[in-house]
Amino acid sequence: MVTTIIIIATVYVSIAAFGDRSSVLPERLRHGEWFGKLDFCPYYVIDKKQWHRLFSSGLVHADWGHLLFNMLTLYFFGYLVEGAFSAIYGKGIGTVLYAVFYITALGAASVPDLIKHKRDPFYHAVGASGAISTVLFASILINPKIGIMIMFIPIPVPGYVFGAIYLAYSAYMAKRGGSNIGHLAHFAGAVYGIVFPLLFEPKLLGYFFEQMRM
Repeated sequence: MVTTIIIIATVYVSIAAFGDRSSVLPERLRHGEWFGKLDFCPYYVIDKKQWHRLFSSGLVHADWGHLLFNMLTLYFFGYLVEGAFSAIYGKGIGTVLYAVFYITALGAASVPDLIKHKRDPFYHAVGASGAISTVLFASILINPKIGIMIMFIPIPVPGYVFGAIYLAYSAYMAKRGGSNIGHLAHFAGAVYGIVFPLLFEPKLLGYFFEQMRM
């Protein structure tokens, strides 16, 4: 499964990039220099043409908590979306589309920050959060009433309610600034998670509203 490959690759590269901070891997498998080579720096992307950073930054994470949160979210929603793609577009095509979907989501989620920080050599970001938002919102498009757990709320929140709150919060925080969290990437990723599936199957929008009426 594509989701399994993504999780394994992300976990391995992230842990290896922790370098000396990780005691899980033997020393010969630790590559602390990967962090600086793979992270997202808009200035390097534009000025030095290091376009790989748009995508490779999703393979490295700031710490264990960051990695665990993203991979758990991908685990819970990635398989659902991957299975839905196979059901909607056909097994072979659906698998390929899902792989393209996730990889392009890494780049699409980074575009707003690429534009905003293209002249700032000190701006660096890591993590697959933007792409994870893409997968999460694709699951909401496919099943708008899917239950999503939010911290400190003991019952699942319907996907469409969570989605509205998430988009509003991300937009507000991105405008406000002053945070180390990539709210612009979260917002862009969420939008991409809705747009991409609709490009290949516009009928999903009608199915979305049909489920809302049920």
